[in-house]
Amino acid sequence: MRYVERLLLAIVIGAMPPIIGLLAGWWGAIAILPERNWMLGACTGLAAGLTLDIFFLRRAAERAHSAGLWIWAAVYLTYSVGTLGFFMGVPAFNLLLGIPAGLLIGGRLAHAGAAPEDARRQAKQASAFTTGVLAVACTASATLALADPYTAANLEGMLGLGFEVTRPMIVALIIVGGAVLLGAQWALTGGVVRWTYARFPRRGTSPTDGSGRLTTSEPHGVHG
Repeated sequence: MRYVERLLLAIVIGAMPPIIGLLAGWWGAIAILPERNWMLGACTGLAAGLTLDIFFLRRAAERAHSAGLWIWAAVYLTYSVGTLGFFMGVPAFNLLLGIPAGLLIGGRLAHAGAAPEDARRQAKQASAFTTGVLAVACTASATLALADPYTAANLEGMLGLGFEVTRPMIVALIIVGGAVLLGAQWALTGGVVRWTYARFPRRGTSPTDGSGRLTTSEPHGVHG
């Protein structure tokens, strides 16, 4: 798990500078450069982000667990916006962000030697945060879908439907699909937090037996 944790931190932290650099370079070039130089601007931003990773990624990953939660919240929001935009306003894929979020929070709790009660409480808080963010994404997606006059036709063509999609059908899909997504996000994030906490070695405790229960083990060197 230590290797998986390090790899996850490196991916989550290391992907941000290149992505932000690429987007900043691309849109900056569009604003101030002729079209033939837009790709150059994007590549320059990407290179700047990779350079930051070369010099600072290892140090940032080592200090990740001591970083304030507001920093991780900002990282999560950044990825949420990027994912929603990449998939053209479809929020279903934002659900998957609950997995790395749960792994990071669960690992953080284990490193801090948090008590099981604290772990359960923070698992609920993490679920509330990711579900709230997804709710905002779903609201934005629903607003766009209802405002677009071609949503029904797009659904018919994408799904190969043999019947006409009406506006009430779209509203029902938004309500039911949104509720399912939010419930799945809550369960997924909290479940991954608890699973990670239970399996990561905690400070002052030994690893759990794989049952996934949030119970502390007997301290090392103490025998009955």
